[in-house]
Amino acid sequence: MKADAFRFDGRTPCDLSKLPTDAGGEKGKKDEYAAKTAANLRRMEALQEALYADGREGLVILLQALDAAGKDGTIKHVMGGLNPQGVTVYNFKQPTRAELQHDYLWRVGQCLPPRGGIAIFNRSYYEDVLVVRMHGLQKTYRMADRVLEDDETFFRKRYRQIRHFEEYLYENSFRVVKIFLHVSKAEQKERFLERIDTPEKNWKFSAADIAERARFDEYNDLYSQVITETASKHAPWYALPADQKWYTRYLVSEVVADALEQCAPAYPRVDAAARAEMQKARRQLLAED
Repeated sequence: MKADAFRFDGRTPCDLSKLPTDAGGEKGKKDEYAAKTAANLRRMEALQEALYADGREGLVILLQALDAAGKDGTIKHVMGGLNPQGVTVYNFKQPTRAELQHDYLWRVGQCLPPRGGIAIFNRSYYEDVLVVRMHGLQKTYRMADRVLEDDETFFRKRYRQIRHFEEYLYENSFRVVKIFLHVSKAEQKERFLERIDTPEKNWKFSAADIAERARFDEYNDLYSQVITETASKHAPWYALPADQKWYTRYLVSEVVADALEQCAPAYPRVDAAARAEMQKARRQLLAED
C-alpha cells in the first residue's frame, strides 16, 4: 500500500478512530516491504544530493505522535540514510522561559533549514495546539487579555496562524511534510512494558507517560481536529499506521522520497565559460608527470 492512502490535504476531514494502526492485510509481507524501504532509502540518498547541489528548495519534515509510537526509531532507521551534512534534527521539548517570552513560532524560525537542506522536527510547533490545549496551559501565559479570549477562539486562531505560516514557507521555497504515527492503545501498552522490563530501555520510560496514556482517546480526538484544521495541499498530513515498525518505516520512506521528488532537484548546469575552464584544468592535470 502507498502512503498516499493515509494522506490528508484539506479536502476531507480526519477521523483517527476510523483509520488503521496496523499493517492489516500487509502483515505477511515484512520482507517485501523491507526491500521496498531499502530501495526508497537509495532513492532518498540520490535525491538529497541533488537537492543540496540545487539549493533552491528546503524541506521540513514534522513527526508527531503519542508516546512510544516510534518517532526516534523512525528518525534513526529512515532518516539515517541521508547525508548528515544536509540534515538537522530538532527535538522540540517544553519551552524555556526565554522562549515563552516570544510568540510560539519564534523558536521554530531559528530551526528552519537553508534552501538545499532538510530539517526534521521531532515534535514541533504543533505541541502548542496539542499539549497546551489538553492541559489548558494557555491560561498560564503572560499575554494581553484581548488575546486570552475563550479557549475555542484562541486555538481557532492558532490553527489559522499555522496554516498561514506553512503557506508562507511554501511561497518562500520551502516544503513542509507532516507525519503522525498512529499507534494503538494496545501496542503502546506493550512498548511501555518493554521499556520497564528491559534495563537498556529504562531511560526511555517516564511515569508522566502513564498519566498521559489515561487521556489516549482524548488525544486522538484532538489530533483528528488538528489534522483536519491544518492539512493543506502544500503542507499535507500523513496519518500512518505505527503498530508494526517495519511497515511504518516503509511508509515514512515513501513520504520522504516523494517529497524530495516534488522538489524536482536538478544538478546546476555550468555555462560555456565554466566548461572551458574545466577542460583547461583537465588538460593541465593530464599533462602532469
